[in-house]
Amino acid sequence: MNKQTFGQFIAEMRKEKNWTQLELAEKMGVTDKAVSKWERDLSFPDVASLPRLAEVFGVSIDQLMQIRSKAAKENEWSEKASKIVGLILIAIPLAMSVALFVLSVLNKLDTKTAFSLISIALFSLSVKHLHDRE
Repeated sequence: MNKQTFGQFIAEMRKEKNWTQLELAEKMGVTDKAVSKWERDLSFPDVASLPRLAEVFGVSIDQLMQIRSKAAKENEWSEKASKIVGLILIAIPLAMSVALFVLSVLNKLDTKTAFSLISIALFSLSVKHLHDRE
């Protein structure tokens, strides 16, 4: 149940009962357009109507509330992407530092290359700082 959205859950439960959207809407005291929006995750039933919805489907309110909303899933992906970006922004200066060290040990480090590597590392750290402030 946790892998589907609230709208998918409502649609699945309605279809299991062989009800149309209009039939569910009549049981809930809403329009069939409202049910359609719920099922497409464009809106959410009023909190006060959740006990009635649970009753209509024969499930507990807890079962209804365990469904993950589409927005919650998108937020989760956004947080994961933000963490990955943060890691990349830390990895770049580390890689530049290693490159500086290796090139200097091999006597292959010229001034232009050194400034380029340091500039990339500082730019990455600056972006990381701005990223963390958001």
